[in-house]
Amino acid sequence: MGKAAQSRKFIATEPLGKTGETAEKKVWDAVCEAFADRDCIAYWRYPIFSSCGNFRKEPDILIADFELGLTIIEVKAIAIDQIVAISGHRWDFQHFYTTGGNPYQQAEHQLYAMLGYCDRETALRGKVSGRAIVALPSISQQQWHNKEFNKLPSNPPILFHDHLHRNSGQTIIGGIEKPGTAQNFVISSPGNPQLSIPHTPHLIEFIKNTACVFKGSQLNREQWQLLLAVIGGTPIFKPRPRRFFFNQQQPAPPTNLISSPLPNYTTRAAVLANLQQQFSQLDLQQERIGKQIPPGPQRIRGIAGSGKTVVLCQKAALMHLKYPDWDIALVFFSRSLYEPIVAQLDKWLRRFSNGEIGYDANNNQKLRPLHAWGGQDRPGLYSTICRAAGVGRLTVGDIDFQEPSQALAYVCRHLLKSANIPQIFDAILIDESQDLMVAANFNIQGKQPFFWMAYQALRLVNIPPTYPDREGGANQLKTFENFSPPLQGGVGGGQDLRRLIWAYDEAQSLECLEIPTASKLFGEELGHLVNGEYSDGIKKTEIMQKCYRVPGPILTAAHGIGMGLLRRGGMLTGITRVEDWKAIGYEVVVDRESEINTPKVKNNQYQFTKKVTIYRPAHNSPNLVPKLWLNPVLEFEAYRSRQEELTALAEDILYNLKVDGLRPSREILVIILGAGFEAMELETYTANFLMKQGIDIYIPSTPSCNLLKVNKANSQPDRFWCEGGVTVSRIHRAKGNEADMVYLVGFDSIAKNESNLSLRNQLFVALTRSKGWLKLSGTGAYPMYDEMWRVMQSGDSFTFIWKQHHQRNISVTDAGDLVARYAAGGRNFQGVNLSGSDLVGVNLQRANLVNAKLIGADLQNANLDGSRLIIADLNGANLSGASFKKAKLVGAFLNNVKLNQANLSRADLSEAQLTNADLRCAILTKANLSGADLQGANLEGVDLTDVRLSGTIMPDGSVWAID
Repeated sequence: MGKAAQSRKFIATEPLGKTGETAEKKVWDAVCEAFADRDCIAYWRYPIFSSCGNFRKEPDILIADFELGLTIIEVKAIAIDQIVAISGHRWDFQHFYTTGGNPYQQAEHQLYAMLGYCDRETALRGKVSGRAIVALPSISQQQWHNKEFNKLPSNPPILFHDHLHRNSGQTIIGGIEKPGTAQNFVISSPGNPQLSIPHTPHLIEFIKNTACVFKGSQLNREQWQLLLAVIGGTPIFKPRPRRFFFNQQQPAPPTNLISSPLPNYTTRAAVLANLQQQFSQLDLQQERIGKQIPPGPQRIRGIAGSGKTVVLCQKAALMHLKYPDWDIALVFFSRSLYEPIVAQLDKWLRRFSNGEIGYDANNNQKLRPLHAWGGQDRPGLYSTICRAAGVGRLTVGDIDFQEPSQALAYVCRHLLKSANIPQIFDAILIDESQDLMVAANFNIQGKQPFFWMAYQALRLVNIPPTYPDREGGANQLKTFENFSPPLQGGVGGGQDLRRLIWAYDEAQSLECLEIPTASKLFGEELGHLVNGEYSDGIKKTEIMQKCYRVPGPILTAAHGIGMGLLRRGGMLTGITRVEDWKAIGYEVVVDRESEINTPKVKNNQYQFTKKVTIYRPAHNSPNLVPKLWLNPVLEFEAYRSRQEELTALAEDILYNLKVDGLRPSREILVIILGAGFEAMELETYTANFLMKQGIDIYIPSTPSCNLLKVNKANSQPDRFWCEGGVTVSRIHRAKGNEADMVYLVGFDSIAKNESNLSLRNQLFVALTRSKGWLKLSGTGAYPMYDEMWRVMQSGDSFTFIWKQHHQRNISVTDAGDLVARYAAGGRNFQGVNLSGSDLVGVNLQRANLVNAKLIGADLQNANLDGSRLIIADLNGANLSGASFKKAKLVGAFLNNVKLNQANLSRADLSEAQLTNADLRCAILTKANLSGADLQGANLEGVDLTDVRLSGTIMPDGSVWAID
């Protein structure tokens, strides 16, 4: 497991930054250190919310370890003098936030709740060992013994302060630890200044020696993977009752797909049946995103099928369970997403409340799935804010815009101008953010109207300072008098964080081509909102690269045709940085031998014209259908007429129903390509044609199957499926939905206008609706057909000629976003975290990089003239040949950096840390190094003429005399 994956397996669901959590953080840090090299996953505050008497099951620390099973650690940040008495499991406290508690019993209840989840799976029933431990990080073992608490009959397993550090032999004198060589701890105590107690075991050793509350058996690898799936909330899917149609050559499904080789099947129903028997492997990134509650804004960028909607629903459900008084909105653009989103919310609420709490739209006004606009029968985010502001909402009939996103932007802009937006939500999570973007001419004060309205409607995170009382009931809150100041990342230096979380995939935008980065949404002055990280590994920007829904061959074809990578006239859109391709799950090879009039790669970008190969590793597309299916999962056919195309469509669907054993609803979907009236006509014509062939159909929004027209009086705009009918839909309604077998009709309507990027995006969205198989068809002959065939033949890799100029550059990573923002005129990157980024040759003249994190970044030959890098952290960075003329590097951290041949003339490096820096042949003319630390630095070939060195610590450790 790599370093990044190692860090991801320790998941803090919230930052440990509040006053009073110092002791808890010591225990968590010790767990992360001790278990770093073990096969495990650990959580700070794993979400268990089922009630049992007065206990609220939310473990401080949950560890799942391949060898040890489950361990629950209940942390009490209490001093020895605050424990008055212990009677049985009851502890009495003084000068503490509560007068008493039952820490070990609480940990036991939490453990039994987790073991209950495991016992629901036959393969794990009675197999998982479990331990419950109380941690007292502010109390030593000797202090506990001095009080004789260890002699009580109910003395539980306790982790003391002593267990939290690697035992190399220490001496603790007066509470201060000092390194030593003894094998015992020597601790001072009243009446015995040097009392020796036995060797204190390390944390892992202590847990191993702790008696199990429940003794299971050593898990095998299959059981371990199932345990991880149970913890993640994705156990084995129970297959739905259905009929299967097997031919005589059909192999029987293996009883254990985990260890058995995958067979090939000739009916699609058999493939689906086997997929249902498998459980989802734990995805550490999805697990982290879904269970973490950020203390401020967060951006989730994910490719199609990566699970963005799922993690948003899980995150919203956990927020609601943990903070039931919060007002939370989960917002989406497509009305047909109401049903699947409510189903997801219900699933996660029940999963993490042990079935006690489900989603009830009538009774739950604190957690609300809301359409972005809202309709007459259902409120949306816009209409809800209008009502709270005391102003009337505008409807579709009040405006002239045909595009829904533009119409919504117009009404939000009108609201922002006409009313003060009330702060009525604690968290707003927005799915499908790319569909809420509009052209810049709709902006208000340089901000996207819908997003600025949402941002204004959020309460500040740092008020009120209320937190759940974890000793009391699930709905009891306790206000702590002391709480930490707000974390950095908001407006005006970070003092007014608002919890706005938005997810998107710019490749799925059907109208506007703007990408929803923070600078595009909120203006350049707030462009830094989601750069870097909060504390404890909670990222402000997450990039999801694994695609679970769409089979690999279909996903790569969607990217290839969507961007025009193999287009004869050159690509239309694309990613310009190697790092950004990697961020969405591709590997990149640049063929340097075939470069055409091209210099080396600069700023990790392809310059002018270059042959590039990208490929998608199989582990980033784990959908198993291509491995189970004998034939290609993606097909394309061109027909001479629409009649031929639809005849073939009807025959294929009848085969799916009669031979493949697929259900018509939710397993088969027909999507009509194209735009406007032409697509509407083709939708009706296709549906009518299928009905004449004896196939029941459903057109979204109609009240039942086999109706071709939507009647306004009985329209059901939130409905996409009808039991017994094959849904026939245009792309805007199909977006957000998915099916196992997808048919795309009318490719010609895109091919005849193949340079239209919005139409290419439409094709991308349509292709990625498939969970298993897809057939694309059209009429006539167009150059784009040849492009599509070549894309399909390329499989999981594409080799193409990169050209610098095209319709749209796509930036995915923080580094890519920074370069794009700078090119657009942005200069404020204060506090940005670009550690380890490849920024070779980047131009950032006069950029504000105060307090930026550039640890280990590659900035060779970069232009940073006049930039402000005050107290920036560049430790270990490669700055060879970079230019810092007149740059401000006051107090900057430049230890172990490469600055050879860099130009630092007139730069202000006063108080900078430059220990062991490589400054060979650097230009330091008239630079200010007053008070800087140059110990161990290499100054070979450096001219120090006219350099200010007052109080500078020189390479040999001497201090330059004050000028």
